[in-house]
Amino acid sequence: MNSQSGGNGEYHIPVLLQEAVTALITKDDGVYVDLTFGGGGHSSAILERLSETGKLFAFDQDEDAFRNKPNDERLILIKANFRFFENYLRYHQVTAVDGVLADLGVSSHQFDTGSRGFSVRFDAPLDMRMDRKQALDAQKLLNEYDEQQLADVFYYYGELRNARQLAARIAQIRKQQPIVTTGDLKQALKGMFKPQHEKDLLIQVFQALRIEVNGELDALKEMLEQSARVIKPGGKLVVISYHSLEDRLVKNFLRAGNFEGNQQKDLYGNLHAPFQPEQAKAITASEEELNRNPRSRSARMRIGIRNN
Repeated sequence: MNSQSGGNGEYHIPVLLQEAVTALITKDDGVYVDLTFGGGGHSSAILERLSETGKLFAFDQDEDAFRNKPNDERLILIKANFRFFENYLRYHQVTAVDGVLADLGVSSHQFDTGSRGFSVRFDAPLDMRMDRKQALDAQKLLNEYDEQQLADVFYYYGELRNARQLAARIAQIRKQQPIVTTGDLKQALKGMFKPQHEKDLLIQVFQALRIEVNGELDALKEMLEQSARVIKPGGKLVVISYHSLEDRLVKNFLRAGNFEGNQQKDLYGNLHAPFQPEQAKAITASEEELNRNPRSRSARMRIGIRNN
């Protein structure tokens, strides 16, 4: 999720802004990467901390974000999924950086733009693509995945216990007519959840579809592995995540160097892991920030220091 300054001050309120930037910057003339530019809030704060010789590469696959680009020659903004960031850095003759920041998830702008289909609050086309040029959207997924594929998406990415029943209901409904809008989807799932839990569980359904449409967990894994290759010893990896699936991957990778969390040591007892976690527990938003920005409630920030 990202941020504020640059073009549109309301695009997104950056989460854990000062904490993230303070953790990231180890030298003011360094080279840094903001993998999720969004509204430019984190990027602008990074640029404020850098000297004239510092450099920032930023990435975003959503064309809307490019309206927020500040006029600063130290910033290179690249339209691409961050799963390819190592290749793009290499294209710019950069093989090592001092720090990488990734603020995962969906920006406030994307949630609040009803036509994008990210939010349960609006009746809109089932889209959910962060890159609107890609072929797969949520509508195509819901109408073309087979029942078992749908059940897997809901179970693994939405952590929904009744994933099979949800998939069966959708398979039944779409035989009569395609599921085209977010309203169609909510209507199709009417009565599948207890009323007191309906809103939260619908959000989990939308989360599952969004993760599958955008390949978010695979992209996160690729990004973490690339970070280990490009961050210099002593440099920082700062990741802000918004649900347990993301946070678990980040935590395991920082602690063990793999996504399962299995710590492996050499003959001398040294851990095979590229990063050392800066703290045992994730950093969360302060009460002040929660009052200012309720969407920061689910944010979990983890920091890794690149080992020598």
